[in-house]
This record gives sequence, structure tokens and C-alpha cells, in this order.
Amino acid sequence: MLFEIRGFRFCSSARMLAALVFILLCIQPGHGQTCTEGFTYDRRSRQCIDVDECRALPDVCRGDMRCVNQNGGYLCLPRSLYNQPFRPETPALPEPLYPDASAGFPDTFQPPALPRSVEPSYPRIRSTAQCTLGYTLAEDGTCNDIDECETNSHQCNPTQVCINTAGGYTCSCTEGYWLIGGQCQDIDECRYGYCQQLCANVLGSYSCSCNPGFILISDSRTCQDVDECEDEPCSHGCFNTYGSYMCNCDEGFELASDGTSCIDLDECSFSEFLCQHRCVNTPGSFSCICPPGYYVFEDGRSCEDFNECDTGNNTCTTAQVCFNFQGGYTCLDPLQCHSPYIEVSDNQCMCSAENPACRDKPFTILFRHMDLSSGRSVPADIFQMQATTRYPGAFYIFQIKSGNEGREFYMRQTSNVSATLVLSRPIKGPRELVLDLEMVTVNNVINFRGSSIIRLTVFVSEHPF
Repeated sequence: MLFEIRGFRFCSSARMLAALVFILLCIQPGHGQTCTEGFTYDRRSRQCIDVDECRALPDVCRGDMRCVNQNGGYLCLPRSLYNQPFRPETPALPEPLYPDASAGFPDTFQPPALPRSVEPSYPRIRSTAQCTLGYTLAEDGTCNDIDECETNSHQCNPTQVCINTAGGYTCSCTEGYWLIGGQCQDIDECRYGYCQQLCANVLGSYSCSCNPGFILISDSRTCQDVDECEDEPCSHGCFNTYGSYMCNCDEGFELASDGTSCIDLDECSFSEFLCQHRCVNTPGSFSCICPPGYYVFEDGRSCEDFNECDTGNNTCTTAQVCFNFQGGYTCLDPLQCHSPYIEVSDNQCMCSAENPACRDKPFTILFRHMDLSSGRSVPADIFQMQATTRYPGAFYIFQIKSGNEGREFYMRQTSNVSATLVLSRPIKGPRELVLDLEMVTVNNVINFRGSSIIRLTVFVSEHPF
């Protein structure tokens, strides 16, 4: 009797009995994976592998049976059928016939010679020996392996792949699938972290990708940071970061809304006190400008008066005197004393007491000049005067005789012989003021009253510096 199970043929006779035993194996869990009977889960390869029952189970086949491991199980076969070699027997040649001497033949009789072109012919005996299971007998008497995969005589299900082996076949799954419940099911590689960053599972495989700012390297799994700064994406400076980059701008610029270009900062809009006079914005910076008559100080922001009289950068004649004030200068003409006054020095006129025309006039007129910044804070002491000659029993009175129509000044007496001119209201320039500051001398002992005048010319600058 001949029968076949999973591509293996068995012969049965009265002297031979083939026993087939299947062992039910427990399902082995591994990472949430179960295997079918005859398989166990291998954690390293992450797939179900065949269990070799012939080694794992003692005395699995009894008597004259030999255990043969198969994919998912094992077989018990008679040892007489397992790899039995085929050796054809050599036939015996017939012995030659010689004449019997007793029959009266002469002793010199020789057997007839065979023709040289004719070789002896022996009968060919066809062997009836059987091949082991999974092999077939060829015409030359050898046993050839049966390719069950090619002849489609296997029992692999449609999801499996047939792999031919010597004397049998194996049902397996292609890469990217594993065997679950006898079926090949897709492995979700993304679930097991095959990709470093982004993973997309597909049937039988997977695809890795990277987040923006990274690139997939040759192993198709690992992501490497991209140095975006090599492509110079920033208009000024670039700083590479992990997975991205940052642009920075030079001093005096700020990053635009696009994150890559730089726009100029208008420093002049930050504060009106950035420059003492006027601020001019420049690309990436600013500059301070001073009005005519000034120059920019070393700090780059303050304005300093340019002394035209000291530098000679003026238009005064040799007969004139150059007087410098904040932001400008003026040329003073030589002193001219009007009658009945006479000149006693470069800046003083005197009216003699012996001259009757001088009786009701100040005894002396002293000419002084000073400069004042526009908008100077008040109150401010700006000028001081005092008596140079003192008489016994005399006292002194200080007052502003003329030039103070706007009430910008007043006199504050600081002692019996001195007083200070005080600025009481801010004055805006440019402006020129002439004040007559009078000092009255009173001596009741000798019944004397006289006065002296300081004619103070005040040049108020246009700017507050």
C-alpha cells in the first residue's frame, strides 16, 4: 500500500509498517507573537523557527524506526527504507563447453574462437529496489530528489513560499512576513523601532524617512543632521542647530519676519537723547551731527563749541577783537567813549568829577561780554560784581539800571560790597542782550552819592549746548 503525507511517500507491507507520529507543541509567546504547532519563537531573528523533535524528544521513534525531522513536525521511518543504496547484481557468465576425451575427440581439439568484433552480451537485470520518501527512481537506477515546489505537489498555503529540500520541502514566509496560525502575515517593522525617526509600514517591508533638517544615511534607517549653513541661507550669520539652523544679524540690524534676512535698525527712533543735536541713521549704525559752530565730541554724540577765535577761522579785522561764544563768534569794534566820557583803558570809559557835565552821570562805564546757552535752567548765577574801592562809612547798592525789560534777571546782594546777577527765566536764542548793572556808592559822612556802570553784553546761543 502506498500513501503520501506533505510530499513524503510511504510503502507498507506485511513485514513493514510505517508509523507517523505528530507532536503537539505549546504555543511560545514572544513580543506578542505566537507560533503554530512544531515551531517556536526566536527572539533574535524575531520569527518562528522549526523545532527539531528528533533531538528535543528522547526515544521519539521506537523499534526499528528512525526519526526524520521535518518543517513543523517529524517522521518515523523504517531504517531499511532510509537511504538504502542501490547496487545491481552482476550476472554469472556461462562456463565454456570443452570436448570430453572419453567421447573420442582428439586431444588437440580447440574451442571455436569468437569473432573479435562481437562482444559478449549479458542480460540486464532491472532492480526493484525502492527509493526513500521524497526521491524517485531514474532510468539509470539512481534515486533523484523530487522537487515538490516545481511539480506543485507541496501543501504550502498561498501565503507561503515553497523551498525544496533533499527528500522534501519547507513552507516558509518571504522577508517581511512571519508565520502566524499557518498564515504568513506582514511584520509591522515600525512597531519595533526599525527607523530612527519616521517609519511607514508597507506589506512585506517598511520605509524610513526623517524629520525636516535631517537626511537618511546609507543604512536607510538612521537620520543625520543637515548643516543648513553650508548653503548660506542667511543674509548675515548662520548658526547650525540639531535639525535646524538659526540666522543672526550684524550689530545694527534685526532679523526680518522671514527668519533669514536682516533689516537695518533705526537707532535714531529709539530715543531723542541718543545724540545731543541731530541723529542720522546709517546702515547698521547711526551718526550724530552738530550744527554750524560745533563739532562732534570724542564720544560721538555730544557737540562741542568750535572756537573760531582760537583757530583763526573768523572774519574779524586786526582792529577788531574776536569774541567767541557757544556756536559762533562776533567781532567787537574798538572801544569808543562818547563825550563827556574819555577812554581810560581798552574796555573802560570815565567821566571826570571835575567836569560839570559829569555831575549826574555814572563815574565809570566798564564794558563786559559773556555768552549764555539757550534755555539754560533757572535760577542760575551768571555774573558777579563788587566794589574795588572802599570808603570809610560808605555802603553800596547794586541794581539793574536798564536792559531787563523782560524781567529775565535780578540782582542778589551777597555782601556789603558785592552782588550776583541771577538768571530767573530761561532765554531762547539766538539773542543779544545789553544790561547796565549799576553799583551806587552812598557815604552820608561826607554827604557823597555816586555810581559806576558795568555794561554787560550777553550773547545767547541758538542751541542749549
